[in-house]
Amino acid sequence: MVRIAVDPVSDSNGNGGAATVIPMSSTFERLLGRLRGLVRSGSTATGRRPAPRANSRRGAATSTTPATPAGGPVGAYPGDAMRLPDTTYAPRRDGRPDPGEIVWTWVPYEEDHSQGKDRPVLVVGHEGDWLVALPLTSKDHDRDEQQERRSGREWVDIGSGAWDRQGRPSEVRVNRLVRVDPDGVRREGAVLPRDRYDEVVAAARALHG
Repeated sequence: MVRIAVDPVSDSNGNGGAATVIPMSSTFERLLGRLRGLVRSGSTATGRRPAPRANSRRGAATSTTPATPAGGPVGAYPGDAMRLPDTTYAPRRDGRPDPGEIVWTWVPYEEDHSQGKDRPVLVVGHEGDWLVALPLTSKDHDRDEQQERRSGREWVDIGSGAWDRQGRPSEVRVNRLVRVDPDGVRREGAVLPRDRYDEVVAAARALHG
């Protein structure tokens, strides 16, 4: 408790009075405490806020962003594979993409690896931590086959399957070996029948050795 001493005062007869001590209420002490708290909080508010932590999770892929996003590969795309890996047909419905399966994933554009789109690919093997796959399209290139070849694109028809929910016939590009991050696979589409898989791999091997 805080006490305030009041100086003695004289009465009307000139007699000095004793000093008076007035007890100060603890309410004043609480007010002082609050004031100190406000000063401290005010000084803290003027300080810089800590920067947010970077998100280390693999980001999701979109149609206009690099393949470093979620659902896509971590880091920059290392480029297409240069040779066919072991292409042993081994589809297994275990939630992991295997050779012979068609899956949906992010595929970077050939001319600009910093952009791409989500599309189906046929997995044909592994290269280290990466999958090697061949891109699919639902466009019919039979009519412009020569033009496509002049542009450096070779296609093999594989018919329709569960990988395309609209049931459209598809073609596989056999002269581009796309690297795919297994963690970037969005969903399993279907298993390509063995005979069609062997046909696609034979065409790809004729081009890549």
